[in-house]
Amino acid sequence: QVQLAESGGGLVQAGGSLRLSCAASGRTFSSYAMGWFRQVPGKEREFVAAISWSGGSVYIASYADSVKGRFTISRDNAKNTVYLQMNSLKPEDTAVYYCAAGPRATFHGGECDYWGQGTQVTVSS
Repeated sequence: QVQLAESGGGLVQAGGSLRLSCAASGRTFSSYAMGWFRQVPGKEREFVAAISWSGGSVYIASYADSVKGRFTISRDNAKNTVYLQMNSLKPEDTAVYYCAAGPRATFHGGECDYWGQGTQVTVSS
């Protein structure tokens, strides 16, 4: 059974940092895109960041404009885990953050094969 388990969410003051982790189990995801989406109640889920296999040992990261320069995504294929380092957090970053895995071609549009349960991130002003 494939599972994505997020951890690392919590409450932080504006300007602070958090690191989210997503541990995958049940299969290997080395050739899949993996990354993060977030959702605020009453709004659609939005893309945050992804890291995609580009061939050989090359992986390419991509980010939503709203988080560029503040968030960094990385992955450890040996641990089947993806990370999201979030710095300079703002109140508008408050959301439930979801880990996802899926084909690179459809990932940014939210068409992913696997989803985690989500972890709450709250940034106070």
